[in-house]
Amino acid sequence: MKKLLLLLLFVGLHSFSQKNLPDLNLSTLDGKKVSLKNDFAEKDKLYVFSFWASWCGPCINELDEMNELQAEWKKTISFEVIAVATDDSRTQKRVKPLVNGKEWEYTILLDTNQDFKRALSIVNIPYTIVVKNNKIVHIQNGYVPGNEVDLFEKLKTL
Repeated sequence: MKKLLLLLLFVGLHSFSQKNLPDLNLSTLDGKKVSLKNDFAEKDKLYVFSFWASWCGPCINELDEMNELQAEWKKTISFEVIAVATDDSRTQKRVKPLVNGKEWEYTILLDTNQDFKRALSIVNIPYTIVVKNNKIVHIQNGYVPGNEVDLFEKLKTL
């Protein structure tokens, strides 16, 4: 019984820790520091944080699809996509050329030390969180073609 209670307590605390956006500072591609809590805090606006890496094919496919659709989506809902590159120091040099070649219209953040990824206990990418009023309101793990449509349907309900 004690083990079960401890397990429930651990799961409950772990779940609670993921409900708020962590208070971290990350850099943009041009070196500007941004605060997750302060710079992405417009009231009732949805922020879609998509965790990706330059070596992750499904991540790039997801961001390509969202880039093509976001102008249409913005006619219906107020949201912003933030692409969080989780590349480490070995692969980080690939991020800027890849983003420039893709012409993504996102804010790109560099999570080089993977502090943001670690704060959310993310194991695998692609991983997408939706934040509203500094609270995580939706999580989507993985990507297959068509997930972006499901995400848009979910955004409309938030």
